[in-house]
Amino acid sequence: MASHLSDGQALTAVRSHHADMLDRASALSQTLTAAVEAGDSGTVYDEKGNLIEWCTDELVPHCVAEEDRIYPTAAAVAEAQLLVEGLRHDHEAIAALVEELRVSDGVRAAAVGQAVVRAFALHADKEDALLFPALADRAGSGFAEAVEGLEEILGAV
Repeated sequence: MASHLSDGQALTAVRSHHADMLDRASALSQTLTAAVEAGDSGTVYDEKGNLIEWCTDELVPHCVAEEDRIYPTAAAVAEAQLLVEGLRHDHEAIAALVEELRVSDGVRAAAVGQAVVRAFALHADKEDALLFPALADRAGSGFAEAVEGLEEILGAV
């Protein structure tokens, strides 16, 4: 199936979506931290719920989509196999942090929320700087086809 996006356009779209996700995750985490610092337990509860909801509805499906569609394409490239395995481990760590956030309260919830953001930022940087450009630059890699139609990966294109 041919993509309506070139590999370069797909790379730009994925990077943009990662930036949007990081902005949203950072804002949610900062709001939770501010509520903890203000000692407002009701707002802490609400903001923790907002961050968990975003992780459940946006971050985790994004990770699943990457594993389902992009990582198999990347794993076919010998030079990328170890990186892909490391990125899968990142997803496991992010999912574990989300589960830890669910059972955390107060200062611990704020700290875990910040850890989720930092873990995702490091993960997205590895994809954006290493994996995705390598795929986009490799003729016949199928990068654009792998992400075609996936709002979880591209955002609204």
